[in-house]
Amino acid sequence: MTVLPARALLLDMDGTLVNSDAVVERIWHRWAVEHGLDPHESLKVVHGRQGYATMAILLPDRPVEENYADNRAMLALETADTEGVVPVPGAPAFMASLATLPHALVTSADAGLARARMTAAGLPMPGVRITAESVGASKPDPQGFLKGAAELGFSPDECIVFEDSEAGIAAGLAAGMRVVGVGPRAAAHRPTVQVADLTRIRVEGTDDGALLVHVTA
Repeated sequence: MTVLPARALLLDMDGTLVNSDAVVERIWHRWAVEHGLDPHESLKVVHGRQGYATMAILLPDRPVEENYADNRAMLALETADTEGVVPVPGAPAFMASLATLPHALVTSADAGLARARMTAAGLPMPGVRITAESVGASKPDPQGFLKGAAELGFSPDECIVFEDSEAGIAAGLAAGMRVVGVGPRAAAHRPTVQVADLTRIRVEGTDDGALLVHVTA
């Protein structure tokens, strides 16, 4: 077991708290085919990024205005489709343990999509939320995690990030934070520690307001 001390936790949503892979892959597969792209290769860069940032990678010559417009349409489709959205194993107990402890959601989803997926998964929405509307740059830029730490009132080195994707892990590390990688995607991207799911995590608060994150490999 590894024990990581912290003052606050910053939580990604998709792939970390909520398993939304069925929706993401269904909608982005269709988008890739419509644009003459290989769906399998396209899905390798989808996770963790805002839609417009994914589009910029996959269609580098397309005007950014088209990416933003397409992203709005994709968000509407993803928000309306919650079939197959479920909590990551251990997520309900994990979130319940954080009810009175400092934590924030830091997601590439917009507020509507975040609310739809957290509700579909039966998970409580954190009081502090950094969504797509809160930032000017998508992960792997660290802006979202830095803003989450600031809103909670802690320095980056006092925060631990929970992430599943390459872009999200890179963002957390770039923010100067330790990263707990969650799920099979995380293992290849060198998080501080890695777990199969949230059943391997236990968080406790101490008398002086600190947090202890117990990680069982």
